[in-house]
Amino acid sequence: MSRLLRAARRYWAVTLTLAVGLLGLVLWAAGAGAAVPWLFGGYALAIAAWQAVGMVRDMLRGHWGLDVLAITAIVATVLVGEYLAALLVVLMLTGGEALEDYANRRAKRELDALLTRAPQRAHVRRGDAFVDVPADEVRVGDVLLIRPSEIVPVDAVLRSDETTVDESQITGESVPVEKRSGDSVLSGSVNGRAAVEVEAAATAADSQYQQIVALVAEASESKAPVVRLADRFAVPFTLFSLALAGAAWWASGDPVRFAEVLVLATPCPLLIAAPVAFLGGMSRAARNGLIVKSGGVLELLARVKTAVFDKTGTLTTGEPQLAEVRPEAGFDAQELLRLVASAEQYSSHVLAAAMVRAARERGLALSEAARASETATNGVVAVIDGREVVVGKFAFVASHAPEASRTAIAAGQLAIYVAVDGRYAGAVLAADRLRPDAATTLAELRELGVEQTMMLTGDAEATARHIADELGIERVHAECLPADKVQEVKAAPSRPVMMVGDGVNDAPVLAAADVGVAMGAKGATAASESANVVVLVDAIERVAAAVRIGRDTVRIALQSIWLGIVVSVGLMCIAAFGVIPATIGALLQEVVDLIAILAALRAVGGRLDRVARRPVDAVAGEPARARA
Repeated sequence: MSRLLRAARRYWAVTLTLAVGLLGLVLWAAGAGAAVPWLFGGYALAIAAWQAVGMVRDMLRGHWGLDVLAITAIVATVLVGEYLAALLVVLMLTGGEALEDYANRRAKRELDALLTRAPQRAHVRRGDAFVDVPADEVRVGDVLLIRPSEIVPVDAVLRSDETTVDESQITGESVPVEKRSGDSVLSGSVNGRAAVEVEAAATAADSQYQQIVALVAEASESKAPVVRLADRFAVPFTLFSLALAGAAWWASGDPVRFAEVLVLATPCPLLIAAPVAFLGGMSRAARNGLIVKSGGVLELLARVKTAVFDKTGTLTTGEPQLAEVRPEAGFDAQELLRLVASAEQYSSHVLAAAMVRAARERGLALSEAARASETATNGVVAVIDGREVVVGKFAFVASHAPEASRTAIAAGQLAIYVAVDGRYAGAVLAADRLRPDAATTLAELRELGVEQTMMLTGDAEATARHIADELGIERVHAECLPADKVQEVKAAPSRPVMMVGDGVNDAPVLAAADVGVAMGAKGATAASESANVVVLVDAIERVAAAVRIGRDTVRIALQSIWLGIVVSVGLMCIAAFGVIPATIGALLQEVVDLIAILAALRAVGGRLDRVARRPVDAVAGEPARARA
């Protein structure tokens, strides 16, 4: 009941119109029927005047909509005494606007999260102690304490010996970055498991994270509004209807004929069919794990010509996977992987989780360590089955096995070195693998009419090019910061441009693109807030589904509009000969509205989409924390 009352207050024009109609019915039943024409006529003219104000403002801005025809129909029916017909036209006019507003509100209500991840506090050294202060009070040169797993509040320089930070939300790189004393640390990155001291290199307002937030706001404000689909038919339909009504009046000499034609010419099918179709399209999208923020987004999706992708976490899984085991002479590959995974059980590094998962997938039985210790940012030493196993970076392993040698790795790969009982045992290679549905998604987008694909990433050129070549992506721009991505999207020649990404680092470019699509299954609040479409499941194939749903929705909306126009024009031509009274015409117009609505409801979809039938591989477990 409370929801119904809120809707009644929000769409007060519809509520008031229904109340006026009910009051008129009560007056008629009470024997005061003479007051009904004044009630209906006065109310209809008041609504027409209210609509006319908005219509004039739109015209002054160069925008001609369907309100001209609706207002003319209301005034004409009142002037010729067809008061009930006037009220019915008002109901359809206000109802169509309310339905369109409801469609947009319904799509947005699940996406009201704010950029809550922005650092708010900083631990600043004051004398011999650290004091908590607001992040915006940090000044260049201040010494800050960054505790384990805390977000760095400002751009800074590392003072401690070393640490590992997760910069995935800033640069898009999934592998934790090792930092040594003197290295820069970006705001918004997440510290590892060891507390460190840093020296502020910029204020909060001038730091990388706050620049990202500013870019989001700037890009969002610069986006042009989308013209309603039905308004494209406004001028020709209005001119035709007025011309036919005027011709009927001139031929018959009866002004009632003008009103009778215009009642059937009211643009209710145009005002209602498109919102209903778009609401249906958004409902269909939701069934497929997609939140579309407005009907205008579906229009843009239907016309997308360029698809731009982030790499890490979008085209790839964002989690390193075992690529190859390279044992030295005297060591077996399976046994080497088993020893590595057994030792890595005692590490929190993201690569450690990948090794453990790979060993278990191969059915290897892991052993418990008699003793294990992790050296920050370097590796793990564990006693496994009576043997000392050292796993980690090359320098760390070489300190235990001097004969260790570096192994060749391909673009996008990382090497984990191993020593057993002081002897170099080999290396295990890991790489961030492609999503299994990435290639099919790109192929489907091309089938749907997307002319160009592009990759924008903060990764190195060799890594980005390797992934792009596997997927057949034409253009690649690597080592991009958020501002670079925004510029590339703005410069794309074939528009509209759809950008697909995840994480805070993609938020500005998602806002700048004509259509921003956020892979929001794992959070990414800023990306979801900036995007027009949010994918709620961890499957990039839903991006192709979004484009297909957009195309189907626009096609059905156009078919419904044209169906309404054709039926309306046919009835208008009949009414021009005086055989359809205005009230009967208004009721017939309701039938036309019903036909248009039923046609538009096809956008809801009576079948499951192909992507919805395919199983989605869920990513099990939580991401491992960085070794620090």
